[in-house]
Amino acid sequence: MSALAIDVSSLSKRETTISIFLIGLMFFIFGFISWVNSILIPYFKIACELTSFQAYLVAFAFYIAYFIMSVPASYLLKAVGFKKGMMIGFWAMSLGAFIFIPAAMTRTYAVFLMGLFTIGIGLAILQTATNPYITILGPIERAAQRISIMGICNKAAGILSPLVFAAVILRPTDTDLFAQLSTMSPTQRGAALDELVRRVIPPYAVLGTFLFALGYLVYRSPLPEINTEHESADVATANAGKTSILQFPHLILGAVAIFLHVGTQVIAIDTIIGYANSMGIDLLKAKAFPSYTLFCTICGYIIGIICIPRFVSQVNALRTCTLLGTAFTLLIIFTSGTVSFLGYTADISIWFVVLLGLANSIVWAGLWPLALDGLGRFTKIGASILIMGLCGNAIMPLFYGYLADVYTVRLAYWVLFPCYLYLVYYAVYGHTVKRWSLMNSRL
Repeated sequence: MSALAIDVSSLSKRETTISIFLIGLMFFIFGFISWVNSILIPYFKIACELTSFQAYLVAFAFYIAYFIMSVPASYLLKAVGFKKGMMIGFWAMSLGAFIFIPAAMTRTYAVFLMGLFTIGIGLAILQTATNPYITILGPIERAAQRISIMGICNKAAGILSPLVFAAVILRPTDTDLFAQLSTMSPTQRGAALDELVRRVIPPYAVLGTFLFALGYLVYRSPLPEINTEHESADVATANAGKTSILQFPHLILGAVAIFLHVGTQVIAIDTIIGYANSMGIDLLKAKAFPSYTLFCTICGYIIGIICIPRFVSQVNALRTCTLLGTAFTLLIIFTSGTVSFLGYTADISIWFVVLLGLANSIVWAGLWPLALDGLGRFTKIGASILIMGLCGNAIMPLFYGYLADVYTVRLAYWVLFPCYLYLVYYAVYGHTVKRWSLMNSRL
């Protein structure tokens, strides 16, 4: 870390506020780029003629970068500092956006996946920097509240991104085009799909340019370099004999919880358009469902900001949300009946998928302070381990896609049930485990 790094406690209120604002802006950008995957998946499924499993490689390519890059990102940040590291992250995302141009010109799905992986590399660097940053930027008992504010920035962008992408890429006549593809000759179909997929070139060229410029602006911003490895006397004493991050069971169990949580979140958002399609709702109408799910998430964040820690503790909010997720999963699978709501006539179960957004809202905010608690000088590497858990976004949708191909898109939601059961375990007990021997003695 740069020699100019400072202890977060020395920041003035104004410096803290400016820092939170800048990090919030970055979370908005993360969300805008990440949640567009919910419409890229059905879009590429049509344009590149893919199976459900192949289409969900969009999420895999994007998020597996977190697993690969998170620990190297921590060493990068230590070597060059937060701001220069963030600039590098934005520039990597810019490169990934530009890779979409040759991918679209050749309609080569593998090159699209390379672009998404490169964007994911940049996001892994940025997330490794910003999540511990916002966690320690103030009192630990209000960490979930601050992370909830970041979540609102992230999910508000997520509401906008699929709608903006659809407005730029899709046309009112595309419903007829999609219906006619199966009746076209191979030459006609190839030409139509080439035209369809090349529509991504202008928005991703603009995005790549914007991200490159933003990286430089963040580097020149007043965002301070902070010391994430500061230890209080009590924490220093407790960690005196520890030499490895693996000696913190609550962190490792927390990383598993992050893996499962982000998997449940991305399944709720990235699969809902396909689930709506299975009910006869076409892509142009179904595009709003991810936004409804994210709106429920924002509602949960607002409740968390108001209630934590004044009316409910971080850990009790986490327990409530994980139990809700378990209940909503069972309701998705076992409830049925056609209802009309918000202009849609669909099976009631799709609205429980939407409500998963509420259940998932406080989980991320609740997990981070519990998992990072007491790490002291191990905080940066600990944050990298947690960011590695974001590869759950890559792997869990593949399980869903496989089950959807083998069974049905509805029964595939069973994949969520064991995930929420583990999250309940961590919220109730797992975060209290400070020694592996203590855990083993109680198993």
